[in-house]
Amino acid sequence: MDFAYSADDERFRREVRAWLAAHRPARPERVPHDDASLAEEFAVLRDWQRRLFEAGYVGLLWPREYGGRGAPPVQQAILNEELARARAPQLINRVGINNTGPTLILHGNEAQKRRLLPKILSAEEIWCQLFSEPNAGSDLAAIRTRADAAGDGFVVTGQKVWTSYAQFSKWAILLARTNPSAPKHKGITYFLLDMESPGITIRPLKQITGSTEFSEVFLEGVRVGREHVVGEVDQGWEIAMTTLAHERGTGFAFKEQVLQRIALEDLMQLARERGHAATPSVRQAVAAGWIDVEIMRLMNCRTLTRLERGLEPGPESSLVKLFWAQLTQRLHQLALELEGPWAQVTGERAIDAGRWQQAFLWSRVGAIAGGTSEVQANIVAQRLLGLPRG
Repeated sequence: MDFAYSADDERFRREVRAWLAAHRPARPERVPHDDASLAEEFAVLRDWQRRLFEAGYVGLLWPREYGGRGAPPVQQAILNEELARARAPQLINRVGINNTGPTLILHGNEAQKRRLLPKILSAEEIWCQLFSEPNAGSDLAAIRTRADAAGDGFVVTGQKVWTSYAQFSKWAILLARTNPSAPKHKGITYFLLDMESPGITIRPLKQITGSTEFSEVFLEGVRVGREHVVGEVDQGWEIAMTTLAHERGTGFAFKEQVLQRIALEDLMQLARERGHAATPSVRQAVAAGWIDVEIMRLMNCRTLTRLERGLEPGPESSLVKLFWAQLTQRLHQLALELEGPWAQVTGERAIDAGRWQQAFLWSRVGAIAGGTSEVQANIVAQRLLGLPRG
C-alpha cells in the first residue's frame, strides 16, 4: 500500500492545520459527570461542529449537492490526524454524520436527501438512533416495536433503549416491524422519525458515570408518514446493515482513532508526572498501546481503500469495532494503575479532576454500544474467517 500523500493532500493538510491554529477550541472535550455538565458539553460540541461546518470540514466525503465537499477519503483521514494533533473535540451529531447520512445517500429518495442532509452537517438538527430494544440488543432482528399501516402512513408503538442524546434530538432513524408474520429478518421497515411527534416519551438513563447520554424512548401511537420510509416497506434489514457497517467502521472508527491517540499522549504525560516513565513494565504497556493505536490507524486505512474504490464498508468493520473496544479499556485501565491509590478519588480533588476515572467508566461502554464484542467476534468468525455457526 502506498502511504505517500499527493501534493493536493499535503496542501489540504496545511490548510486544515492553519485553520485549527487560528480557531483552536477553548478547551478539550470532557466526559460529563451529571446532567448539568452533559448539557454544557452538548452546547460546546454543537458550537464546535457548527464552526467546523462553516469552514467546510464536516461531511468531507458527502456529495457537494447535499452540503458535503465531495473530497477523497484520504482527506478525511488527514482531517482526523490534524484534529487529534490540535486536541479538538469530536462532533456532536455523529449519529447523523456517521450513520444517517451515508445511509440516506445510498438508500434515501431525493426529497429525503434534500430536506435532511444539509442540517445534519451544520448540527442544526441532531439525530439519534432507535434500533436497540430491551430484548433486542445483540439480537437486533428480534425487535418487537410495531409500525401498523394507517391511512397514508403508519402508527408506531413500542420501546427503544440505549439511545444516545435522545433528549437533544430532532430526528431519529427507527427500525420497526411492519409484517409480524414474516421471518425474523424480514418484515422490518426503516423509518425517519420526527422526535417532536406526539406520543414520544424520553426517559434518561443514569449511568455509572453519573451522566445521562443514554435514554429509554417510549413510542405510544406515534404517527409516521409514508414519505419517511427509507427504501421499501418490509425491506429495512438490508438498509440497517448499511447503517451498522458505517457505525462500526467508518466515521466511528476514524473518530475513535483520534480520541485514542489523544488518550495515549496524555497517558505518557501521566506516567512522567507519577514517576513511572522509567518503569520497564509501564514502558512496555505504553509501547503496546502505541502499537495498538497504530494498528487501528492501519485498519482505518484499509477501510479508506474500500471507500476510494467505491465500495461500502464490509464485515471488516466488526473487526475494527472489536479491536477498539479492547484498546480503549486497556489504555484507561493503565491510567488508573499509574494513579495508584489516587485512582480511588473522584471529583475535583482527583488527579486531572477525575478525568481518567470518568473515561475508564465510559470505556466499559465500548464492549456493548454499536453491537457487543461477542456479536462482533461472531461476525468476524463467520464472515471473515468462514467458520461454521455454533
